[in-house]
Order: sequence, then structure tokens, then C-alpha cells
Amino acid sequence: MIVVGAGGKMGRMACDAVESAPDLQLVARAGRSDDPAALAREAGAQVAVDLSVPSASPGVVAGLVAAGVHVVVGTSGWDEAALGRLRAQLDEAPAGTGVVVVPNFAIGAVLMVRFAEAAARWFTSVEVIEAHHPAKVDAPSGTAVRTAELIAAARRSAGTASAPDATTSAVDGARGADVEGVPVHSLRMAGVMAAQEVWLGNHGEMLTLRHEATDRTAYAPGLLLAVREVASRPGLTVGLEHLLGV
Repeated sequence: MIVVGAGGKMGRMACDAVESAPDLQLVARAGRSDDPAALAREAGAQVAVDLSVPSASPGVVAGLVAAGVHVVVGTSGWDEAALGRLRAQLDEAPAGTGVVVVPNFAIGAVLMVRFAEAAARWFTSVEVIEAHHPAKVDAPSGTAVRTAELIAAARRSAGTASAPDATTSAVDGARGADVEGVPVHSLRMAGVMAAQEVWLGNHGEMLTLRHEATDRTAYAPGLLLAVREVASRPGLTVGLEHLLGV
């Protein structure tokens, strides 16, 4: 397999995890100046892990898919429009080519999102707060966006009313970003790696769900699971939860 973005912090973690796995072989590392698809073909890679940057990721993945390489995408920034274009490309790709897009590789984070989705219909108010290191280039995080989308879908399905909010005057951004009606607040702070909370409120009670990753090794088990599973999942899969069975 090949790791794209191998020089970054997540890329180095991915390379270490693959090299420590007895059933996997790292055959190439792609940096900014490399053509990942050409490098994958040259090295004979069957699977690629994309850990590039949001601006480059769609092009990287498109090139790999066109070459018939299965891809695990750990880069943020994949909105519905980009996913739609990828689905269309996979329809024309070599038979059996699979892509798994993973907003968060941490198993605890995936479970937290599922718990939030299950609880959201039962609470009057729901908001998401995410915190990351100041070098993160996108906000909100892909995990926070995915969380808000799943919360919103669960509330629509249950017919839950919109959360009450009497705000009529606010500084821009004070109520966070609006993701399908769910406020999402982003913090970028030194001393933090990655954390997310979902606050759910009813009259007289609060439920808070929190997950924090303090070291990038937390992402290794989920990443390895996706690498091992992607070839058996033709087409597009979004979210590690489908591989975990939750």
C-alpha cells in the first residue's frame, strides 16, 4: 500500500502503523511533489491512504481511483457535492474499486457520534463543540460536520422540533456555524490535539458526550481496519461505523 501525505503527522502515524502490521506492506510514501497514482502503479500498490490536505484530496483520490487503486480517505473537507462526484467516478472506475471516506479514525469518536445520533431526537436542544490544535486548516472539523449532519437527519426523521433560540442580535460567529440547523463551535488552541463534545438539553436535564484523542496512535486501529476492509467494499463507503457494525 501507499500513504499519501506521508510527511505529515498523520502520515507518519499511518506509515508506522502499517509497518507494524504483519499482514500489510508499505510499498511507497507520497509527498507534495509526487504523483500518487503514478507512484502507486510503479510500486504495485493495491490500497492507498490519502492524508493530504482538503484542497488536494479530491484530485489525489480521483487519480488513484482512475488507476484502479482502492483508497482510504482520512482528509477533511469532503462535502456532499464532492462525495457525489466521487460516486459518479466510481461508477466508471475499474470493477470492484472501493473508497472509504473516514471523518475520524478514532473508534471512541465514532461511537460518540453514534450515541449522539441516537440521543438527538429525544432532546430539545443540541449543539456541537470541537477543539483542535492551531495548525488544523479547516473548521469545523470533518467529524463535527458529520456529527451535525447525522443529528439533523435523526431529528428530521423523528419529527423533532427545531431547537429554541431567541437570539436576535449577535456578533458574527457567536452562535457557531449552522450545519443543517445544528450549531457547531470550533476552537483552535495550543495544548489540544483533538476533542469534541455534544451537548444535549431538555428542561431540567443535560446530557454531554465527550471524546478526546491525546495521541495520534488513537487513530491507528481504525485506520488499519479501513485499510484491511476497503478492497471488499466496492463503491463509496462514508464513515468507519459501517466497518465497525454500529
